[in-house]
Amino acid sequence: MTRRLAQVAQKVGVSEATVSRVLNEKPGVSEATRAAVLTALDVLGYERPTQLRGERARLVGMVMPELQNPIFPAFAEVVGGALAGQGFTPVLCTQTAGGVSEADYVDLLLSQQVSGVVFFGGLYAQADATHEHYERLAERSLPTVLLNAAIDGLDFARVSCDDAVAVEQSIGHLRQLGHRKIGLVLGPSDHVPSQRKLAAARVTATKAGLELPDQHVERALFTLEGGQAATTRLLRQEVTGIICASDPLALGAVRAVRRAGLSVPDDVSVIGYDDSSFMNCTDPPLTTVRQPIEAMGRAAVDLLAGEIAGARITHDELLFEPELVVRGSTAPPRSRG
Repeated sequence: MTRRLAQVAQKVGVSEATVSRVLNEKPGVSEATRAAVLTALDVLGYERPTQLRGERARLVGMVMPELQNPIFPAFAEVVGGALAGQGFTPVLCTQTAGGVSEADYVDLLLSQQVSGVVFFGGLYAQADATHEHYERLAERSLPTVLLNAAIDGLDFARVSCDDAVAVEQSIGHLRQLGHRKIGLVLGPSDHVPSQRKLAAARVTATKAGLELPDQHVERALFTLEGGQAATTRLLRQEVTGIICASDPLALGAVRAVRRAGLSVPDDVSVIGYDDSSFMNCTDPPLTTVRQPIEAMGRAAVDLLAGEIAGARITHDELLFEPELVVRGSTAPPRSRG
């Protein structure tokens, strides 16, 4: 605090006592000096006291990696609506290839004196990514909520869908249909939700009397093209059921099956993850695991609003149970001989 007073005082050319009066809203300071002190706080990167943030204190950043995956706009709609309902103004920050990075958005949001930040599927889920910008948020004690699983060591509130339950439901469904050769299409190896899904899949497969060899597990970026390439490799292993870590991956899997001259679901069953928009309108309609985005989004906002209000929030992960939605992309296996 003393260092901050000294730096601001030097920047403005006033005494530390004057800076202190401004920060504590004491009388005896001209409006021009008051404005200069607050501007100096912004320029030097210090957070304004809550009572001095004005309307800007009602801004909340919503940072997401993309808009192409429809699950992210769906989450943004729920979270943005819940924030507005509690008197906050959501600020949407979407990354694009070669554009503004997640770290850049954090710097921007801090400069705007936002009251808090909600992250949707960010770099916090990748063990090998850079995480310094999260440390800056922690240093500022800025209320922050992460949607879905994060690496260890980030002391933020987390609201997640239970990856283990999602995989148990998917394998259980395929097993009941009679599938015994099941493949997985997951995200990169350092992606925490994918790590959780793989760990749960191995346990569940063992309990069900199934084998899950390494060659039945493929990694890909979360795109349709990634799902297609990964599934093309899995088909060489003659799997009859494929569980994907996202709906775009699953749509890529469907394309790969058809490009191989096979049929979904007659030859290969495909399960997605998220139940994002229009998955009931695909050909065939996609069997997928539905994230409870309404409940998760509102819980994230409630946690954030509580922290902003000064409530003591435990940072234990809040897990929500998904639901398997069975549609036309899964069926009993038939012999391909």
